Amino acid sequence: MTVAGLVLAAGAGRRYGMPKALVPYRGRLLVQRAADTLREAGCASVTVVLGAAADQVRAAAPDLPATVVNPDWATGMGSSLRAGLAALPATGVTAAVVLLADMPGVSAEAVRRVLAHAHPGALVMGGYGERRGHPVLLGRDHWAGVSASATGDRGARDYLRANPVRVVPVGDVADDTDMDVP
Repeated sequence: MTVAGLVLAAGAGRRYGMPKALVPYRGRLLVQRAADTLREAGCASVTVVLGAAADQVRAAAPDLPATVVNPDWATGMGSSLRAGLAALPATGVTAAVVLLADMPGVSAEAVRRVLAHAHPGALVMGGYGERRGHPVLLGRDHWAGVSASATGDRGARDYLRANPVRVVPVGDVADDTDMDVP
């Protein structure tokens, strides 16, 4: 199975005070760390969805893989997820694993555990005890449904709640804390 990595990094980071894609973290920008995590985990390709400050992000991180600019980034994460998924069909991948740029504690091992369940009909989430979270794997058969339901800052949440999802424990190798404030 061929799986693409998809980094959502388009937001303005209003609560943080700047676009989180530009936030330095342990020697790299958050957006670079997320892309590196997906590459290290074995994704066949990685696409980064940018929006706010896209030109600044590209200038600060020239080593980013393929990028897509979401012109509707201000409407929320849902539009970035739609933009990212829309860029993938031409690649012929089986599934996409989604990672948010502001969750640097999600490890390559956590992504690998989720990737192990990839197939076109897969819906898989990382499990942290009783919580479900990232990484999220979306099989190609679900992209149209996810895109139709992704609105505002909800992303795939409603679709995932309405469909059977495999939860793969990753809490022993990852941290699902997101960086909402400095």
